[in-house]
Amino acid sequence: MKRISYNHEDEDVLARTIFGEARGEYQKIGVNALVAIGNVVLNRTSLGGFFGNSICEVCKKPWQFACWNIGDPNLPIISKADKSDFLFEICCGVASALLQGKWSDLTKGSDHYHSRDVRPHWAKNVTPRLKLGAHVFYKLQS
Repeated sequence: MKRISYNHEDEDVLARTIFGEARGEYQKIGVNALVAIGNVVLNRTSLGGFFGNSICEVCKKPWQFACWNIGDPNLPIISKADKSDFLFEICCGVASALLQGKWSDLTKGSDHYHSRDVRPHWAKNVTPRLKLGAHVFYKLQS
C-alpha cells in the first residue's frame, strides 16, 4: 500500500465519515466501531485508482459511503457537526490518531463493509475478515 498524504480537509472529512457511518455503534461496542470505518477509508485511499486518490475523494465518491449521498439523512448531520458534540469530538480524535498511525488496522486490510441487515451482491461468496457490531468487513481488492 502507498503512503497516504493528507491535509486538514482530509482529516475533517475522515472524521465526518466515521461519525456518519459508525456513531450509532459507538454506544454499543465503543471506539473500535469508529476505528474500523476509518481503517476502510484509509485502505481504499492506499489502493487509489477506482476509489480515489485522496481521503476526500474516497469518502465523497458517489454511492461508496452512504452518509455523503444526497438525500441520506446523515448528510445534514455530518455537515453541521462540530466539536460541541462529544461523539463528533471523539471521531475527530480517532481520525487524527489513524492518520498518525496510532491505531492498527482492525479490519485486516478490508476495503468494503456493509451493515449486517443487508447482503450486497458483491459480498456473495466472499469470506468476511471481521464482524464488528452491526458491520461486516471484507477485502475485495488485492
